[in-house]
Formats: sequence, structure tokens, C-alpha cells
Amino acid sequence: MADAKKIAVLVRDRKGEALRMAVGLTLADDEVNVFVMDDKLEPDEEMELNLETLNDMGAKIFTNNPDNPYEQMSTEEIAKALVGYDVVVPY
Repeated sequence: MADAKKIAVLVRDRKGEALRMAVGLTLADDEVNVFVMDDKLEPDEEMELNLETLNDMGAKIFTNNPDNPYEQMSTEEIAKALVGYDVVVPY
């Protein structure tokens, strides 16, 4: 079996699609972390379910917007962190 990948999903324009895709990526036992960039995330019912599933699957959620209730990181800190990922998926 191949080594687990470290995957970052950047949530920007297509927020619902990004979260749905991040949930799908957890199925391969890779480490998936989500970065909600810039905007305040205002989840609908489907997005809430995806956020809950990501939490259940051990994904960490970070944000550079203090209005979001996730772990805070500056844009610069996020940029530095992304270097350590095998795959970065921007949405």
C-alpha cells in the first residue's frame, strides 16, 4: 500500500464544492486539511454536513478570517504551511 499523502484543500470561490471534495479525499486514508481563505464561511445545510464529516474524519480546518470559527492562521502562515503538503487543491 502506498504511503498516505498530505493534502490541503483551499476553500475560496466554490465553497460547497471544495468541502464536498475534501470529504471525498478522506476516503483514501490520506491526511486532509482544509483552509478557508478570506471570506466568512456561511454554510448551508449540505456544507454543515460536510464540515461535520470532515471533523469526524479528523481533518483540521484553518482560516485566515477571524469571523470564521476555525483555527486561525495568517495568510503568510498558511502559505508557509502549504509547502509541507504533497498536494494542494485550490477551489
